Amino acid sequence: TSMLPPAKNDRIITQFPKCFSPSAALQTKPGFHPQVKALCKTHKSGTVNCNVAKVIVVGDVSVGKTCLISRFCKGFFEKNYKATIGVDFEMERFEVLGVPFSVQLWDTAGQERFKCIASTYYRGAQAIIVVFDLSSVTSLAHARQWLEDAMKENDPSSVLLFLVGTKKDLSSPDQLYQTEQEAIRLSEEIKAEYWAVSAKSGDGVRDFFFRVASLTFEAIVLSELETGGSKHVGDIVKLTDTGEDPDQPPKKKPNCCR
Repeated sequence: TSMLPPAKNDRIITQFPKCFSPSAALQTKPGFHPQVKALCKTHKSGTVNCNVAKVIVVGDVSVGKTCLISRFCKGFFEKNYKATIGVDFEMERFEVLGVPFSVQLWDTAGQERFKCIASTYYRGAQAIIVVFDLSSVTSLAHARQWLEDAMKENDPSSVLLFLVGTKKDLSSPDQLYQTEQEAIRLSEEIKAEYWAVSAKSGDGVRDFFFRVASLTFEAIVLSELETGGSKHVGDIVKLTDTGEDPDQPPKKKPNCCR
């Protein structure tokens, strides 16, 4: 039986979010790949055991990785900080162009003593989110090393990269401008999208994760088309009966490395 929660109305994606500015996402494009869009348009609705994208979230301790994920998945800000031990994860289900699709967000520990444990979960990621604190230049300086560590377990040519500055609400305008200039330079160098968000206020969080879901969905479908020669989205997204009652509350998902 599937452990995925039922699709939520506020997780439906029909197009990329339009709210980001040029400095907020450096590699934007107007819409999905035409082939992906055409395939999804012809896809018949039904009970779907959807593809799952693995997204790992890395960065220094206390930069706000867990708060960022909690703000999106649970809809509130975690006031009482608790360091992640090893790895934890959340699963969110979306509907992208009419096709159910899930994103598994792996929240990894930033403490040095848990680094070896966390790194074992890096492999097989479709996207890497490198998080830093906009009020801490040091955390930005460490972002490159976090990315290099995560890349050791993944193919650089097939992973989407995002550089995310958190705690936007704590930075003064001057400090924010200076830090963002450095972040934008780094993101251009590593070919990542740069986003500035605030988990406390929620500013930019929802749109950022919609962007992650959109791009990972598109990348997975295109990859399957190229490697498998599939001509229909139904060949990629398998149609199965999950046996789960959509009117019942979702089953509790297991926690990792508690």
